[in-house]
Amino acid sequence: MSRDSGVLKAWEATVRKTQAAKKRAHSIFGTMSVAHADDSDIEGLGDMVDTELNSNDVYHAEKILPNGDYYTGQWCNNFPHGQGKYVWTDGCTYIGEWSKGKTMGRGRFNWPSGATYEGEFKSGYMDGNGVYTGSNGDTYKGKWVMNLKHGHGVKNFSNGDCYDGDWRRGLQEGSGRYQWKNGNYYVGEWKHGEICGKGSFVWTNGNKYDGNWESGLPRGNGTFKWPDGSFYVGYWSRDPEEQNGSYYPSVSSGSVLWDPQDVYNVDFSDCKICHGEKVSLLPSQKKLAVWRSSKGDDGGKPRRMSVDGRVSIDVEKPFDRMQMWCGGEGDDYVMGCCSERTSSAGGRGDVTEYMLAMNLEKEGFGMSMKKPRSCKRQGETICKGHKNYDLMLNLQLGIRHSVGRPAPVASLDLKPSAFDPKEKVWTKFPSEGSKYTPPHQSCEFKWKDYCPLVFRTLRKLFKVDPADYMLSICGNDALRELSSPGKSGSFFYLTNDDRYMIKTMKKSEAKVLIRMLSAYYNHVRAFETTLVTKFYGLHCVKLTGPIQKKVRFIIMGNLFCSEYSIHRRFDLKGSILGRTTDKPESEIDETTILKDLDLNFIFRLQKSWFQEFCRQIDRDCEFLEQERIMDYSLLVGLHFRETSAAGGPENDAAPRLSRVDLDQLFLDPSRWSSIKLGVNMPARVEQTVRRSDCEFQLVGEPTGEYYDVVMFFGIIDILQDYDISKKLEHAYKSIQYDPTSISAVDPKQYSKRFRDFIYNIFAEDETNFE
Repeated sequence: MSRDSGVLKAWEATVRKTQAAKKRAHSIFGTMSVAHADDSDIEGLGDMVDTELNSNDVYHAEKILPNGDYYTGQWCNNFPHGQGKYVWTDGCTYIGEWSKGKTMGRGRFNWPSGATYEGEFKSGYMDGNGVYTGSNGDTYKGKWVMNLKHGHGVKNFSNGDCYDGDWRRGLQEGSGRYQWKNGNYYVGEWKHGEICGKGSFVWTNGNKYDGNWESGLPRGNGTFKWPDGSFYVGYWSRDPEEQNGSYYPSVSSGSVLWDPQDVYNVDFSDCKICHGEKVSLLPSQKKLAVWRSSKGDDGGKPRRMSVDGRVSIDVEKPFDRMQMWCGGEGDDYVMGCCSERTSSAGGRGDVTEYMLAMNLEKEGFGMSMKKPRSCKRQGETICKGHKNYDLMLNLQLGIRHSVGRPAPVASLDLKPSAFDPKEKVWTKFPSEGSKYTPPHQSCEFKWKDYCPLVFRTLRKLFKVDPADYMLSICGNDALRELSSPGKSGSFFYLTNDDRYMIKTMKKSEAKVLIRMLSAYYNHVRAFETTLVTKFYGLHCVKLTGPIQKKVRFIIMGNLFCSEYSIHRRFDLKGSILGRTTDKPESEIDETTILKDLDLNFIFRLQKSWFQEFCRQIDRDCEFLEQERIMDYSLLVGLHFRETSAAGGPENDAAPRLSRVDLDQLFLDPSRWSSIKLGVNMPARVEQTVRRSDCEFQLVGEPTGEYYDVVMFFGIIDILQDYDISKKLEHAYKSIQYDPTSISAVDPKQYSKRFRDFIYNIFAEDETNFE
C-alpha cells in the first residue's frame, strides 16, 4: 500500500468516527458514555503525519490532523504559520495568513452555507477591513472589530435596501444614510440599530420630515414639509395626546384637513429597517486541531488542542469550563481545565472525546456563560453584635423610607430650587414606630435626605430600578464592611450583590458634593459615557440621646461589580510621592490596591475605544478642573483571560473568559449593553519594566509581552476641592520634595499632570496580536 493511499484511508476512517461521535453527542445526556477510538489507528495516523522538524524554521507541510481536518501550507513549531489553507470536516475553509496557529493578516473564510468573508483577521477574529457576503445575498464592506461591524461600512441587503454609515458593535450607530428599495431614504443619527437623534426622512413623492427621532419614529420637535411649500411644525409623538403643533398651508394648497398621526400610520408603514442575516458560527469559534510538542510528557504522544483554548475533556463532565489557550512560543501557554481533575488530553480515546466536546459546543450546549464559582468575598459581614450593626439597620430603614416614599414622576429638566443646599428632608425614626415609619429594633434616630429630587432623578438617569435598588441595599442580606484603603478614615460598605458601595464621608465632602451637584448633574446627563463616579444618594443618620453622633453616607455604583474576578487593581494619579503599596510582595493579592509606581502595564485599547476614551477623559477632567476638584484617581481593574506569572494569579479558581465566552458576549444583543466605556471592555495589556538606574520612573519600558484582559475603570474620589488644608499641604511638602511629584497641587496643574500620565499608560492597539 502506498503512503498516499494509507494516509487517505486513515483520514477517511477518522472522518467516519467523527460523524459517529457527532451522532452520539445527541444522546450524551441519556447515557453519559461514548465508545473510544482505537489507539492503534490514532498512533498509526500520528506516525504518518507527524513529520515536524526539530527547529523553529518555517517549512511547507501537508497535514491530516487527528480529528480529520486537513491543512496544507507553511508550518512552524507545530502550528500553521505563514500562508496556508485549513479545511474543517464540516466544510468550513480558511485560506490566507497564519501566525502561531491563529488566523492573522489577510485571508478568506468560507462557510458551508455559501457565506464568505474576505479581508483582515487578528488573533482569529474578523478584524480590520473586510467584505462579508451572506448566504442570503446580503453584503457588507467596511470596518470590523472582533467579529462585529464597527466603524464605517456599507451594507447592501438582499431585499434591495442599503445602509451607508457608521456601525458600532454590529449595529448602526452614529451618522448614516439608509435607502429603501422603493426610493425613500433617511439621513441622520442612529443608535443601537435604530433611527434615533436628529435626521431627515425623504419620500419619493417629495414629502420630507426634519427633526428629532426616537426608536425609529419621529419624537420631539420637528417639521413636516410638502412639495407645494406647506408645512407642519411642532412636537411629535406617537401618543396623540402629546402631539402638538401648527399647520401652515402654502398659497396654492389652501386649507386642508390633515392629521399628523397619518405620518405614523401611513407614511412609515412600509419603511422598516432590515436587520439582515445573522452569522451562526464565527471563524474565531472554529476549533483548530494541532499536534502539541511532547517534550517530556506522555511518552511523546501528541495532544489534540484547539486555538480557542478548549482541550479534550472527560465525557462524564462535558460542561467543564475550559481556560483560554493562546498560541505562543513553546508550550508554556497551554492551559488545562478549570476543574481539579487532570485533563485527559493525550490519554486513551481522547480524539473521540475531543470531537464530542467540539460537537456539543457546535450544537449549542457548550456556549452559555456560566455563573462563576464562589470565591472569597471582600469585607466582613455585619451581623448582630458587630459594632456597626445598629448603624446598618438605620441606613437600611432610611433608604427604604426614602426610595419607597410616593413621589411624582421626575422630569429630567430640574428647577434650580431642587439643587438648593437647604433642600433636605428630616425624618424621625422612634423605636416604637410612627405614622410614617415602621417599628424597629435599633435605637431612635433621625434620618436626613439631601436634595432628594435630584438624586431620585439621577437614579432614573442612570437607569436604576427603584425596587432593585431598595432590594440590593435593604433586602434580607447584610452589608459587608471594608476598611478604608486610603488615608481618609472613611469606611466602605458593599451590598451583598456587589452592585452598590456605601461610603461614610466627612462634612466637608458632603458640602463639596452639594455645591457642585448642579454641575455634576448637567455633566452626567450630557455625557452618557462619563467616567466619573455615579452617585445615587446622599444621606445622614443622627443618633439621638447623649452621643448626638452624625454619620453621613454617599451611595455609589461599584465599579468592580462583575461576574468575573478582578485579578489586579490600580489606583492611578500621575504623582510619585508615596505612590507605592505598603504591603510586602508576599501579601499582595487580587484585593490589593496597587499604585502608580507599582504599575507594570500599558493598557492598549482598540482604536475607536481609545479615541472615545481620550475624548471622555478630556471632558471629565475639564469638568473637575472647573469645579476646583483635585486629588482624584483613575481606578483600574483587570480580569486576565489567561493565567500568567506576570499578570493574573496562578491558582485562581474563578473562571476566565474563553474565546467562546467572548464571542457569545458579542453575539448576544441582550449583553451588548454591558460592554461600554470603562465596563467589561475587552482589551490587551503590554507588560513593562522599569530601569534599575531610575528610582522613580513613572512609566516603565514596554517589553512586547501582551495579555488579553477585560478592563474596568473610572474616575473616583472627586469630592476633594483645593481648600486651605490642601494649599497648606502643598506649601509644606514643596519645601521637602519636588512640587511636581506630590498629589496636592492646584486643580489646573493636577488636571494636566493626570491627563499626561493617563495618555502615557493608555495607547491605541496597533499591533498584530503576535
